[in-house]
Amino acid sequence: MWQVLVVEDDNAMLEFFASSVRNCPELQLAAAVGSVTQAKDWLDQDLPLDVLLTDLGLPDGSGLEVIRYTLQKHPRCEPLVISVFGDEVNVLASIEAGALGYIQKDTTPEDVAKTILQMLDGESPISPMIARRVLMKYRTDAESQRPTQNLASDAGQKLPTGKTLLSPREQEVLTLVARGFTHAEIANLQGLSIHTIQSHIKNLYAKLAVHNKTEAVYEATRHGFLMEKL
Repeated sequence: MWQVLVVEDDNAMLEFFASSVRNCPELQLAAAVGSVTQAKDWLDQDLPLDVLLTDLGLPDGSGLEVIRYTLQKHPRCEPLVISVFGDEVNVLASIEAGALGYIQKDTTPEDVAKTILQMLDGESPISPMIARRVLMKYRTDAESQRPTQNLASDAGQKLPTGKTLLSPREQEVLTLVARGFTHAEIANLQGLSIHTIQSHIKNLYAKLAVHNKTEAVYEATRHGFLMEKL
């Protein structure tokens, strides 16, 4: 069973999230707390943890601090943000901190547990408006960087190829991710455990300097890292 930590200061929302996790046979509620301090105190116990579900606006700090602290303690944990904040600054800050999903509270799914399972299965749940803002941000960044990239090309500088940047196994996993396979399906195809696959994915995310599947596939396609055949 996947262990889930819920961090939310609104009691009604905390109980809503906790109940959704409790009612799912594939998930187990590790703890439900209402502040940064309580979250850190629980994390300091070094108990098993697979998923962090957190709000950003907490009474004694930001959920971003919780995400960073969680990933220090549990690098394989998958953070999901559900918050009232939908502005570009908070969204991008959450992704940069390590969040794999971002849902606005006004579009909170009725079955939060299903959203968590989708994330564990390789998806990056994100509200449509949030996704649009993120894509617009990356498109703007790409356009602003284009002249610099052309100059680098003119100067004979080349980006690393997939063979030098990613290991053969990471290339195989990334190719399967790009083809739409879930973590569980990739594990079966590769004859590995799902945790090993998740470890490969986190490693290649770090090498590509990305935070989720969409970014990874975009960067891999842009730089020609994907394998033509598996």
